[in-house]
Amino acid sequence: MSYLEGTIGRRRIYLMRHGHVDYFAPEVVESKDPRLARLTERGTEEIIAAGQALRDVSFDVVISSGLLRTRQTLELVMDWQNGEVPDTEQDQRFEELRSGTFIKFESREQLAATMTFQFENAANEGATFLDGGELFSEGLDRSIEGLQALIDRPGWKTALIVAHEGINRILLSWFCNAGLAGSASFEQDTGCINILDVDLVPTDDGHKIERKIIKSVNLTPLNYEKNGMNLRSLEAIFSQE
Repeated sequence: MSYLEGTIGRRRIYLMRHGHVDYFAPEVVESKDPRLARLTERGTEEIIAAGQALRDVSFDVVISSGLLRTRQTLELVMDWQNGEVPDTEQDQRFEELRSGTFIKFESREQLAATMTFQFENAANEGATFLDGGELFSEGLDRSIEGLQALIDRPGWKTALIVAHEGINRILLSWFCNAGLAGSASFEQDTGCINILDVDLVPTDDGHKIERKIIKSVNLTPLNYEKNGMNLRSLEAIFSQE
């Protein structure tokens, strides 16, 4: 097994949110398919800054959710790597929470108001991401399954996952043992970086997670100090003109 230098059984995961996208772009509105959203100019700037910040991190494994905006984000980050770049992978278990039918909206403000507080009741029994959407509990199960599959793989020390706000909130809540109730408190600005460590101990059939460590949350290299970033992340992405 491979572990971080100077440690006995520690691995590190850089968990990113994709860069800024516009869900009001013509191709998204006309198709009624948010999966088609791509990085905006602002999103590209965010990820270039992230790529520059991560240029000296040696990644052994790099994974996107497979959706276009995460693939674009991962490719841009890899463009700035100083060292050898591993093959990019996709894992649909890190796709965003599924929202059911396309949301009918009249304005950005209406959509922002609908989305902003979706995680407040995530821990309630039967709670879904929007009406008719995926159960938060099912999103938790599949994303943790994907994360556990990565942790169980041999031969890596440092990994990068590019995913989405909802999935990242859930994973961060799991890391601090807060359950789904904790997901409402974790902001995930576009293009942000989270740094997560896991300590592993050997077992008869492999290893187990002894502890989960959150090193950093919601780092935004384009604006580390969050100056002027006064909206919640869900408000910002849907209300930004």
